[in-house]
Parts: sequence; structure tokens; C-alpha cells
Amino acid sequence: MNSAPLGIFDSGVGGLTVVRAVQELLPSEDILYLGDTARLPYGSKSPETIRQFADEDVRFLISKGVKAVVVACNTATAHALPQLHQQYRVPIIGVIQPGVEAVLEDAGAARIGIIATRGTIRSHAYQHALAQKRTGLLIHGQAAPLLVPLVEENWIGHPATREVLKTYLNPLIDRGIDTLMLACTHYPLLIPVLKDLLPGDVRLVDSATTCAEHLKRELTRLELLASREREGTLELHLTDLSEQFEDLARQFLKKSPGRIHRAVLGP
Repeated sequence: MNSAPLGIFDSGVGGLTVVRAVQELLPSEDILYLGDTARLPYGSKSPETIRQFADEDVRFLISKGVKAVVVACNTATAHALPQLHQQYRVPIIGVIQPGVEAVLEDAGAARIGIIATRGTIRSHAYQHALAQKRTGLLIHGQAAPLLVPLVEENWIGHPATREVLKTYLNPLIDRGIDTLMLACTHYPLLIPVLKDLLPGDVRLVDSATTCAEHLKRELTRLELLASREREGTLELHLTDLSEQFEDLARQFLKKSPGRIHRAVLGP
């Protein structure tokens, strides 16, 4: 199984920030990515629908022979991960627990801000996971629904993006946060702007980097790391193809995505 690819899925192409982080950390691994672009966003769907979609995503990846699956979608992790663990024997890793563990590595972390989609904030998944691991934390969740479309428009450095970010961040800054969790895979692209807007002592924890580091530890523990010394390949599958998604894939990966395949999902 060591030579089998890793499977990574998200509701769109935002999970490619996780792919990029995995490629940097585990350059020998082949990766098969599935973006359910025909049915995005997951954040506005009911928990039952999200669980159904996530199940179909995992089934597709397993049919391609992957050795492990990364749920590179905060909403799907929040609502579907326990069910996926029950249904499948292949190792399945979400993005929430790695982020929580990374926050708590700092013994001094006490006031935690979380920015995410409405669906992720509404699920309270991060809030519950943090509170279960450490008592006494002050946790403030902030839904930030405008950030995904701004990132996808490539308005990273646009004044409008800065103003929207200020609106979302100011209540968290006023509460004296010492840590900010970027609980959406689109948000790592905003790190340069966030660093400019946040007080210098606020620590940033992002889903992509923490997930890649957790994946490496798990693959090492399970003895599933690729053993060959060569550059891994990336195969992209999207449920809806368009020039927009191809441009976004290039933006998230910081390089050409190569040929993109059309994926057909089903029960």
C-alpha cells in the first residue's frame, strides 16, 4: 500500500491549499484530489446532506485505490468524520483535530479566535474540540462568509478584502485573542494580509499546514509513507469542469494543475 496514492477531497478547490502543504512536506507521495465543484458550497447544506456527499466523495477515492483519505473540508470534517470512521477501514483524517492540537501546543494559549464559514461556526466543532482538551479557554467563533468569494476572485490584496477582514477581525481583537484559527482551507492565501491587520503577538494556526503535519505523523505511525525517492504526482478530479475552476486550481497550487478529470459521483 505504500506506493498507493493519498486521497484528498473538498467541496471545491480550496482543499488544494492542503494538497500544496502535503506536497511540500511529503514530496514523494502521489495525490489524488477530488473537488465536488458541482455541489459546492457544503457550508450552506444540512448536516444530513453533507454526510451523504462526504460518503460519496470517500467512496470515489477508495474506488481509485487510495491508501488514506484527507477530508480537506472543515464543514465535512465537522459533520461527517465520525460516520466515515465507522463506515470505512481506510485511515481517514480531518482538518479540525490537527488544528486544535496545534493551538494547544502553546501552553499559554488562552483566548482563541476562530474564523470560518457559517456552517463550520454553526457546528461548534472547533469550539467543542478545544473545550474538551483544555478547560478555561475563552473561545470566540466568527463566521466570515465573504472571504471565500473574495479569495476565489483573487482579490487577496484588494482594499475591499482588507475592509471585510477588518470587520470580521475587530471584534476578535477587541476580545484580546492571542491565537487565530483559520478554519477554512481558503484562508491560508490570506495570511500575508492577516499578519498586516492583526497585532504582532497573535499566533496564526491554519488548516492546511497543521493537517499536512498530522498526516505525516499518521502515515509514519501506520508505516504507509511512500518509500521511493522521486517526486510524487498529482491527479485532479472535479465534479464540474470550467475555466474558472482551472484558474482557481492554478491560484491555490501556485503552479499549473495539469489535466483535470471529470468525476462522476453516485451512491
